[in-house]
Amino acid sequence: MTNRNSMRRIFLLFAAIGLTPIALSYGAAPSVSLPWLFEIDATGVNIRHIFRAVMGLYLGLVCFWIAGAFRDDLRVPALWSLFVFMMGLALGRLLSLLIDGWPHPLLVLYMALEFVFAFLAWRLLVSRRADLNPKL
Repeated sequence: MTNRNSMRRIFLLFAAIGLTPIALSYGAAPSVSLPWLFEIDATGVNIRHIFRAVMGLYLGLVCFWIAGAFRDDLRVPALWSLFVFMMGLALGRLLSLLIDGWPHPLLVLYMALEFVFAFLAWRLLVSRRADLNPKL
């Protein structure tokens, strides 16, 4: 296994491990975690439903990233999905910041980390070209 391939595996596993508690904080017990973390009233069924769906999206991608870490044929698609997911979240948060103003500081930290993870995924994808064509 190449050093780059090993880095891709570790990165996918690190992202999966890091996102799991965030996913669970959104949906495992939203009526407890959301008021505590973000002062969001999650007593309504609709808001709990939405946050549990978000948790399911996060956990579904976490499973794909873990699969990508262990299966060579899924590694590049897993990195692409991580890049798209993180960039989508980060750009959505940036748009909200510009339109709505400053959110809770933890959400600003999430945005910064999402940009970093998107950048790292992109770098690992670009380095794949060098693996395929060493003249690059």
